[in-house]
Amino acid sequence: MTARPGNGRLRRRTPAALALAACLCVLAALTSCTGDGDEPVTLRVLASSELADMEPLLDELHRDTGITLAMEYQGTVEATASLVGGPYRHDLAWLSSSRPFQLLLKEAGRRPDGPLSTSTMRSPVAVGLKPEVAERLRRTAPDGQLSWADLADAAAAGTLKYAMADPRSSNSGLAALVGVATAAAGTGGALRPEDVSCDRLRGFFAGHAVTEDSSGRLTDAYARGEDGLDGLITYESELLALNRAGTLRVPLELVYPKDGIVLSDYPLMLLDPAKRAAYDRLTAWLRSEPVQRKIMERTLRRPVDPGLTRVPSLRAPLGNALYFPDSQAVVDRLLADYAEARSGRPARVIFLLDFSGSMRGERIAGLRTTMAGLSGADGSRSGKFARFHQGETVTVVRFGGRVLDEQTVTYTGAADLERLRATVADDGFDASTAVWSALDHGYRTAADAVAKDAGQRVSIVLMTDGENNAGMSLDAFLARYAALPPAARAVRTYTVRYGEADPRELDRAARATGGHMADATGQSLLNAFKEIRGCHE
Repeated sequence: MTARPGNGRLRRRTPAALALAACLCVLAALTSCTGDGDEPVTLRVLASSELADMEPLLDELHRDTGITLAMEYQGTVEATASLVGGPYRHDLAWLSSSRPFQLLLKEAGRRPDGPLSTSTMRSPVAVGLKPEVAERLRRTAPDGQLSWADLADAAAAGTLKYAMADPRSSNSGLAALVGVATAAAGTGGALRPEDVSCDRLRGFFAGHAVTEDSSGRLTDAYARGEDGLDGLITYESELLALNRAGTLRVPLELVYPKDGIVLSDYPLMLLDPAKRAAYDRLTAWLRSEPVQRKIMERTLRRPVDPGLTRVPSLRAPLGNALYFPDSQAVVDRLLADYAEARSGRPARVIFLLDFSGSMRGERIAGLRTTMAGLSGADGSRSGKFARFHQGETVTVVRFGGRVLDEQTVTYTGAADLERLRATVADDGFDASTAVWSALDHGYRTAADAVAKDAGQRVSIVLMTDGENNAGMSLDAFLARYAALPPAARAVRTYTVRYGEADPRELDRAARATGGHMADATGQSLLNAFKEIRGCHE
């Protein structure tokens, strides 16, 4: 019963009014089901370091919702590892991506989906290039659109020097690494262990001139050293903010590689279920249209609502979004390859090339095309990732019944590659084929190299189109190989079967040294060589 306005008589509620009142009571109960309603609350948050730019919004959050966020900043990779390693010390985690966390949970045998998670904003990892560099690279791209392969090609050739955060501590670096490795694999799907069995990114890493352990410190480092750099790989938001700050002498042009990018969606994860009501208030506030607009305008990250009108700098289409690996083993391998590249250990490959008489004609033409392709003439995606790179030492040995010629260069410029092409262009052939004597010579060369510099990464590639008919037998070679010092025995041989070469012997030799055989009878010789490029250990 309620009082009628203006007198003391009572009015009986109609059934419809009673039903409405009941619905309102239920709705009120749902909004405060965990008991804290809109009471002030402080939430401890483990956050990615780049989210420090959200601080100006936190006062507004407290004013609007009564929620205070006590932020503890760490690098995303470091924060992810701490979440898996023990009991949660925070109420929430707010990371640039939850995918590394999900992989670690999966590896630890825990639920791979992890805590309740809500995306709050988005930013892809993009490439900022000086305009003249972008224009130069576009002139060599058939459609004028740059790819990760184009960037890897330029880095390998020494014409692109860039800054990128360390993927072992920063998600922006890890996302870039995943992006370029996925492009190198060329499968269009998530990376698999077999896609990273050999290091295809050595050429790309050759251009990595500056690194830091966070994206924020990386942009500062780029601004300090921009004169010696051509580009910066980091979040789109960081690139736009750097341009907006006006500190660069040459603003960067943003490039979204056409073969795909990895997108960060900044998920807010609920670690303490007892804080669910506050979490719901917080996520509702963050995803509301006025706040999404403020986030976009202040931090230059993209809103989660695709219908919200973008500011002009965020209207560029992102293109193809790449999958994150679904195996921690893949990520571990990528990080190991990165660490190896950053260690400064020089790489050397010894090519043992059959110049017996059977190689005349089309076969030698195929070999010369192959070596030209590895020297940068192959414009395919796979060719740009497989080419020789700055700082790599290459030895070419031509053999028949004996060693006919040998040339070693450390690639620093076009003249070095021309010397290799001249060696392969030689028309001196031999009447016989001493395959295993040639491989023995290759191991003596490798043994001398590792004795002088134990840090070198050395591999051998043996290509032949015929059976061994001179020199030592395979068994004799394997006996000599077994007597080598351990450092020399660690050098692996990758054999390439061409023409009528014996596949069983070539496979046996490769396996005995830890390598494998590539068969060029069912594919081009160039593709067979690319199959084993980057395989060292």
